[in-house]
Amino acid sequence: MDEVIIVGAGIGGLTLGLALHQAGIPCRIFESAAEIKAVGVGINLLPHATKELAALGLERALAQVAIATTDATFFNRFGQLIYQEPLGRMAGYDHPQFSIHRGDLQRVLLDAFVARAGGDRLLTNQHCVGVAQDAAGVAVTFCDGPGGSNRSTVHGRAAIACDGINSAVRKQFYPDEGEPRYSGINMWRGVTPWKPMLSGASMVRAGWMSHGKMVIYPIRPAGADGKQLINWVAEIETPVYRKRDWNRSGSLDDFIGAFSDWQFEWLDVPAFIRAADHVLEFPMVDQDPLPRWSFGRITLLGDAAHPMVPRGSNGAGQAILDARALTTALREHADPVAALAAYESQRLEATTRIVLTNRTNPPDAILREVFERTGDQPFKTIEDVISREELVGLSEGYKRIAGYSKEALRG
Repeated sequence: MDEVIIVGAGIGGLTLGLALHQAGIPCRIFESAAEIKAVGVGINLLPHATKELAALGLERALAQVAIATTDATFFNRFGQLIYQEPLGRMAGYDHPQFSIHRGDLQRVLLDAFVARAGGDRLLTNQHCVGVAQDAAGVAVTFCDGPGGSNRSTVHGRAAIACDGINSAVRKQFYPDEGEPRYSGINMWRGVTPWKPMLSGASMVRAGWMSHGKMVIYPIRPAGADGKQLINWVAEIETPVYRKRDWNRSGSLDDFIGAFSDWQFEWLDVPAFIRAADHVLEFPMVDQDPLPRWSFGRITLLGDAAHPMVPRGSNGAGQAILDARALTTALREHADPVAALAAYESQRLEATTRIVLTNRTNPPDAILREVFERTGDQPFKTIEDVISREELVGLSEGYKRIAGYSKEALRG
């Protein structure tokens, strides 16, 4: 009954498990999948997230499998440079920005949790079907995988839903919320072994969604063949989409035409896309911010609490910040109800701002501004289109809202 029950062994759930274990708070993690496999593709960990992971003793392990990103570089679809700025330690942060395969990050977290807390602290094939509570604790009911008939109930002092955008616990408290909100943008994602491009550690954004946008960055160091594993995302305004599924295959024919003439000095984009081993398809979705996450001894974390469109490289980072805030609250408040309320008070408003900003003015708003001001035409000089001060203002404004300005991290 003294355990914290964590529903979901994704990035948020595993980080929370590690943080609670470090704080001396007993916990167990229950994962729906029968086996934890590497799913998804690349993600970014911004300095506010890597700061927290470093505090958990994970920076060295992450550095071995990730790329320490050095710069953000923006182009129009004609290959003209719009803006470039340093990132991570190159920008003077105390901690790096890591670009990493989602599966590699999950493996680092999983290995650390099992090594520190023990393999018996994580159970798979446990699909949450409901939570209940009384003054003494919580009761979480699981079945053996989605649709399974064998049920069991686990008791603890609190339950934390880290079960993603389709969270069963969120649906219990908000049964009429409906499906995730589609942004109108569909994404096709893949990873391609390729020679290093630009700095070899650049995060590139190019084009704009109405005519095709690309995000490109390396996520694994070069191997013996000299090639890095490079993540890419193709985004196009698309009226029709299918429900998000980490494993759904996509078709090149559905999107490659938008990039057929993207021949940059540093990259043949269509050839690069075609060299991917596999293509996945995702709709860009989020949910409207909730009025509350915490209900007595039960609360939401990460995508279960605040799913956001992936336009600020910030979803995983916010789950990691949630885990730190919740651990601190549980350490400081003996009463779990008070702890979960304190956690919500600290994190709900902050993440609401990010969810809404990601819809309107994320970092790639720089591309939108240039697209609209030029009418999607090449420019002579970028200064004719937009000033350096405006570009810096757009970038720094997002960092302040998302909580990773240098001033915020040193405050």
